Amino acid sequence: MTSLQELVNSLCIPNVREQALFELSTKTELFDDLAILLWASSSVMTALLQEIIAIYPDLSNEALTLVQSNKVCNILALFQCIASHPDTRMPFISAQMPIYVYPLLNTRFNSKPFEYLRLASVGVIGALVKVDDTKVITFLTSTEVMPMCLFTMDVGSELTKTVATFIVQKILLDDVGLQYVCASAERFTAVVRGFRNMLAYLAEKHSPRLFKRIIRCYLCLSEDPRRGGDALRRLLPTMLTDGTFTSYIHDDPTTRAWVQQLLEKVGVNRVPGVGGELDRLMNNMRI
Repeated sequence: MTSLQELVNSLCIPNVREQALFELSTKTELFDDLAILLWASSSVMTALLQEIIAIYPDLSNEALTLVQSNKVCNILALFQCIASHPDTRMPFISAQMPIYVYPLLNTRFNSKPFEYLRLASVGVIGALVKVDDTKVITFLTSTEVMPMCLFTMDVGSELTKTVATFIVQKILLDDVGLQYVCASAERFTAVVRGFRNMLAYLAEKHSPRLFKRIIRCYLCLSEDPRRGGDALRRLLPTMLTDGTFTSYIHDDPTTRAWVQQLLEKVGVNRVPGVGGELDRLMNNMRI
């Protein structure tokens, strides 16, 4: 029977690496010390990085195969394991490892191989932000992760959009992240534009979980003293007040309360010329 350490060491052997990747990627939640073994074992991280870098040239065309994608997704599952562990998270960041994941997000192709890579990639970043840590947010904002997440929210599948939105939400919940987004009008506008695009998507595709995350992100922006008032009010989509999302608001008391809180904070009761469907809904429910 192969030990866990032997299996980790197998990652450095090209002709057995793929099988070792598959076996280890299915065991990330079974062994508490897997992340430490991966990070501390000689040459393992170098071997994994080489595999990721090797796929870069194929990201510019649609010839990427499912076999290639699955192999790198298994590596990303191991990266996620490392990013999740308290003893390896900061060394992983200090070594700038997340940056190697970014190119996997920067493609508009929607075939399964590319979508699998997108989802696995945001999974790595999502693992970093799950635990509230300003050092993590500081690193991510310094590496311009926000534009990558907004891009992924635009082109990804619903699940990928949801994970990318979760990352943005966690960044905005941190003071450093909120200050980063609101530091310039251009950056703030880009983020709000991304949220507006998501609402347009949600007007066609029903996803209460994703809608709830977007509203939470808007609420975070409303906390900024510079841009959370007039600037956000001017950019707030009329879809939030014209009844487009009545079903979302009706079915979830938390989301309903958040929408009401958002509108109150930015000073919006009703968009001029709109019939006030949202107002009537709120009043009827006695929020």
